[in-house]
Amino acid sequence: MVELKCETDFSAKSDDFTTLTHDMADAVLANGEEAVSELSERLDALRISKKENIDIGRVIRFEAADGGILDSYLHLQEGRGVNGVLVELAGGDRELAHQIAVHIAFSKPPYLTRDEVPADDVERERANLEGITRAEGKPEQAVPKIVEGRLNAWFKDQVLLEQPYVKDDKQTISQLLGDATLVRFAQVFIGG
Repeated sequence: MVELKCETDFSAKSDDFTTLTHDMADAVLANGEEAVSELSERLDALRISKKENIDIGRVIRFEAADGGILDSYLHLQEGRGVNGVLVELAGGDRELAHQIAVHIAFSKPPYLTRDEVPADDVERERANLEGITRAEGKPEQAVPKIVEGRLNAWFKDQVLLEQPYVKDDKQTISQLLGDATLVRFAQVFIGG
């Protein structure tokens, strides 16, 4: 997956821009993430012809371990990719991987597990929630429990495995996986 960033929709929708993006993705697929540098002259020419800043953003290549399942989802808008997701599963099948990729595109979770959430972010959110709870005049002895409940709700927005599945909010992504394991995911979207 290759993110090519520009300043205007005019450039992003142009044939030369989309062709270069596809060629970069093909190069990454064939030769690894560093392969985008092989097309630097074409990128420079595109910058000059469009007269705007065009830069390479995120470049991601997954290679599944033995027995692993890869899938992707690309949300198109007006003929161009605006939200791309890569997923790797251990166990499960391609359909499950695709369902999870679509869910990620919709919910945009930044992290796979709670362990990945930076401790500073958790503490900042905990302090914020404590301030809100105290401002609501909740009884002092109830504050820690209320804050923990709200923090758990916050984690559901941040952590993919804890999110309710968009097609059935009675089960979490972790439950949807069953015996399969979500090894990793990556997402690139406009504005992200």
